[in-house]
Order: sequence, then structure tokens, then C-alpha cells
Amino acid sequence: MTRSPAPTTAVLPRPASPDGYAIDADYIVYRLEEAGATLLALPGTGWTTQLRTSSLEIVRTALEAYGWGEARIRPPVPSAEKITRMDEAMGWIPLIPLDRYVLRRVVGARSLVHPVTDRHLFPWRRLGKALGADHKAIQRWHAQGIGMIVTALNAPG
Repeated sequence: MTRSPAPTTAVLPRPASPDGYAIDADYIVYRLEEAGATLLALPGTGWTTQLRTSSLEIVRTALEAYGWGEARIRPPVPSAEKITRMDEAMGWIPLIPLDRYVLRRVVGARSLVHPVTDRHLFPWRRLGKALGADHKAIQRWHAQGIGMIVTALNAPG
């Protein structure tokens, strides 16, 4: 996408598009995909309260230097600002009504983008196969879900 992210110098009570006008579908999709990439870039495990020799940086580096571990590309840990933007964008999915839970699932699944390769974890056809529907129907459902989010965010008050 060629759209630049929203300015993040101040936390706004309501999201605003980069140009300050009404929010459109492209902006929502961009922010949700950014949030999905941030979510997937978060480390899966954290430090424990137990002291383990494998958790010491020096020992781990020595083991990796001798080929004990496989090379795996990990994206950098996202900044606090990106995590805040992720929380805000993922908070938009509940704007889709509960009785339209399939739309929620489709929008949520399509927001997951690999942070290194920028590829969707769930392409249209895979989602269609998982939900037992045509991939074109999945695309329409995604557009409907994004439309509901846009309508809710642009509503006055």
C-alpha cells in the first residue's frame, strides 16, 4: 500500500486518517494489516523467573556459534508505539456485530500478515476452504466487515 501511517505524536480518542478526514476502507485494511504484523512480531515466550543456562545470552551465543541452533529470521520486537497502534486497530474488530461472527473471523484472519515476508497467513482461497465457501464470497464478506468498521468509526458521536 502507498498510504502512510497515521501521525502518532498524540493519542486521539477517535482514530483519524492521515489527512484528518473521514476514515475509508483502505485505511482500515492498512491499519489492521499493520496490527496483524505487529502481533505476529511479538515474541512468543518471555523470560521466566527460573534461571536457566540456555537463557543466558553468552551461553546461547556460544551454542549458536557452533551450529547447535537452526538459523531462523525473527522480526525485531515491535516498539511500544506499534503495540499501542495494534491494540487500537484490533479494538475495531468488535465493532462488527456479534451475530456476524463469520465476518469477524474473516476480518481478523485477513489482518494476520507475516512481519518479514508481508504475506497474508490466510489467503482468500485458504479461508474459503476453511469456512466452506467460495473465495469470492470470502472477499465480499471481508469487504462487508470492513464497511461495518468504517461506518461505526465515521458515525458522529
